[in-house]
Amino acid sequence: MEIAIIAHDGKKDEMRFFLSKNLDVFTQEHIRLIATGTTGKIAEELGLNVQRLLSGPLGGDAQIAARVAEGFTKMVIFFRDPLNAHPHEPDIMMLMRQCDVHNAALASNPATAEILIQGLRI
Repeated sequence: MEIAIIAHDGKKDEMRFFLSKNLDVFTQEHIRLIATGTTGKIAEELGLNVQRLLSGPLGGDAQIAARVAEGFTKMVIFFRDPLNAHPHEPDIMMLMRQCDVHNAALASNPATAEILIQGLRI
């Protein structure tokens, strides 16, 4: 199962904590991680095998949206910073729309992400 991880700059520490807390899931043989550039770097620092795409503002969100549309990515964990404006907001909305259109699981905060990850443990 391919899972995409993304975190806005203000949410990188939350993503680091979330990943480190759930290493047992993210290191399972059947889990494949992809990430936007700097979020992928966090995953690598934790020893996770991750395919790093472009950073979000440079097209990484769009790359992940394409993988969702193609049926590769089945889950997106995107820790968004809702309190700050982002110049690539159209790409963010497109990614979320593609998750809805293609029935990919989408978590936009740690509480929802925890529920999705617990489902993988069952």
